Amino acid sequence: VQLQASGGGLVQAGGSLRLSCAASGLTFGNYNMGWFRQASGQEREFVAAISWSGRSTIYADSVKGRFTVSRDNAKNAAYLQMISLKPEDTAVYYCAADVNSGSRYSYEYDYWGQGTLVTVSS
Repeated sequence: VQLQASGGGLVQAGGSLRLSCAASGLTFGNYNMGWFRQASGQEREFVAAISWSGRSTIYADSVKGRFTVSRDNAKNAAYLQMISLKPEDTAVYYCAADVNSGSRYSYEYDYWGQGTLVTVSS
């Protein structure tokens, strides 16, 4: 199983980025997908998750209204659209796959990607 996160980069505060997560080696449509992030020196934290069908999404309070999680099961891909970015959004962003619940708890996820760095300058 491989999860390849991409789309990170350097952006000014207030800007936008779209992260992608390309999945292979699993039946993508059976998995809930989550996005997590880890800032330097901090613990990994939940950002957003989407159910296997795409019908259900959940967000961390810190990103609600600014980030949108989506997926395309035909392309085996998940996405995280980020707008109104803030310096505190700076982190390595990871995508993860979970066959069971797609929760906000990292320990429930089965597979993880390698991460993509998002840097938001002030």
